[in-house]
Amino acid sequence: MITTVLMIEQPLVPTDVELVTTLHGAEHQSFVVLMQPRGDRDRLLRALDDVALGELGDAAREGEEPEGGDAVQPARRALDHSLRALREAGADAVGQVVEDHPLDLLSSVVEETGADEVVVLTAPHFVEELFHRDWASRARHKVGVPVLKLFAHGE
Repeated sequence: MITTVLMIEQPLVPTDVELVTTLHGAEHQSFVVLMQPRGDRDRLLRALDDVALGELGDAAREGEEPEGGDAVQPARRALDHSLRALREAGADAVGQVVEDHPLDLLSSVVEETGADEVVVLTAPHFVEELFHRDWASRARHKVGVPVLKLFAHGE
């Protein structure tokens, strides 16, 4: 069985579920999902990413994103949805909402579970990627297992 730590920031859509559950063919997979509340990311970086993607309306609405404690409940619902979808696809899945620094939690989860790999499934974050400050780039130097970055699909 392959154990994958899956870092996400939005609920998995069917295309994402199919993508991550077929990475290793027919081999049974177990996922530990870490859900990072989107509202905890820097608002300016989110707006710059929206502008880079040509989504000016989304950039203007960044101020409406829940932040801090208000972002936790929507993240829990997104995590529950994602865990259900992975289980329905035949995988084992557990998870938690990230309430502190995501890379510190990622390192401890990889160590505790003996994970084989980390998959970071996020929307493009051009500013962070440009400076190698995105999760995947930073995780590669921290976790000691292969890290794969994939782009999440929209709803």
